[in-house]
Amino acid sequence: MTPARIADQELVRNINRSIVLNKIRLNSTVSRAEIANLTGLNRSTVSNIVGSLIDDGLVWETELQDSTGGRPGISLSLNPDGGAVIGVEIGVDFLAVMLTDFVAEVRANARVTIEPDRPQIEILGKAEVLIEQALTTAREQHLQPLGIGVGVPGLVNVRLGEVVFAPNLSWKGVPIRLMWNQRFHLPVYVDNEANLSALGEYYFGIARGVENFILLKTGIGLGGGIILGGKLFRGWHGFAGEIGHVMRDPDGEMCGCGQVGCWETQVSPRAVVNRVRKMLLGAPASKLSVECKGKISDLTCGEVLQFARQGYQPCRTAIEEVGILLAHGMADLINIFNPEMVVIGGELAEWQDLLSPTIEKVVYSEALYPATQALRIGFSEHGNLECVYGAVAIVLDDILRENLIL
Repeated sequence: MTPARIADQELVRNINRSIVLNKIRLNSTVSRAEIANLTGLNRSTVSNIVGSLIDDGLVWETELQDSTGGRPGISLSLNPDGGAVIGVEIGVDFLAVMLTDFVAEVRANARVTIEPDRPQIEILGKAEVLIEQALTTAREQHLQPLGIGVGVPGLVNVRLGEVVFAPNLSWKGVPIRLMWNQRFHLPVYVDNEANLSALGEYYFGIARGVENFILLKTGIGLGGGIILGGKLFRGWHGFAGEIGHVMRDPDGEMCGCGQVGCWETQVSPRAVVNRVRKMLLGAPASKLSVECKGKISDLTCGEVLQFARQGYQPCRTAIEEVGILLAHGMADLINIFNPEMVVIGGELAEWQDLLSPTIEKVVYSEALYPATQALRIGFSEHGNLECVYGAVAIVLDDILRENLIL
């Protein structure tokens, strides 16, 4: 048999193994016969694959299923102790690390603040300490580490696992995969934070099972994760989804990317705070300025949100104005992509009660009716954890499902 023929057979075996694993994931508990019916694979192939998965500790047999005739089948499910996955998000002003088991149940979680202007090596060093702690926990729980997923706020060469350009961190050409392969001796998957947030919602959140949707990752920046036909859309060079850098105002603020008037300068939590500060400049004796002890420059997003929920009008007005600007861009995306759902994630997901009425009103009035007829607008179920869930998902996906990426 030629090497090419052997390689082809090995590829087919790996694809079939991924297909079987993914059916078990999607169906929670399922029998061998049901897998054969769902996949079209013959029963002997399914039986051989399941046997190897059980031997590898990735799948286990559970209770007998009820039978309407014939021999009852034995249910199969993923083994939570089949391995450990580490998800990492390198944010502009924070680091987050999550340890999960093989079914993505959280075993440990850590989040720390960072100063974005600190040296790159210092920020990566802090992340490595958190990863080491997660690996120690995995070993204590007798879980075999399977890989590390990493989300970063910028352009990523996914093939190389390299940060090409992260404007809000001022990083260029950072080979995270190479560095952490050598450090941890594990597979490392690096991707844009918005892409991973979309995967997190697709696997574990509000968009589970939704085949066509857009996720808006809000925070200091704004990114877009696009799922089309159940697959992550990357574009030609892998840089699709940089919606935050679409110019919305030629006379607007300077963006971290070096351009002026980018959409992300208009619709971040920071933009809300800036609007409130401007409103209060001429009203120093206002309730909010008293609460801030006159230090309007120290006003935080949390304080604005708190006062808005208490009915303080300047804060509510600022949030409404930012919601309108966010909805304008959403309507454009809906006309272009015709998604089934748009998900608002990141920091603004926590503002749902205040943003949702404004966004829905504007979107449904501006986007073309046929595109909004069955459209759903949702907010992330995981809030600021959606990216680390997605970082876990991209590791599991390499094992559970082939060809997720377009």
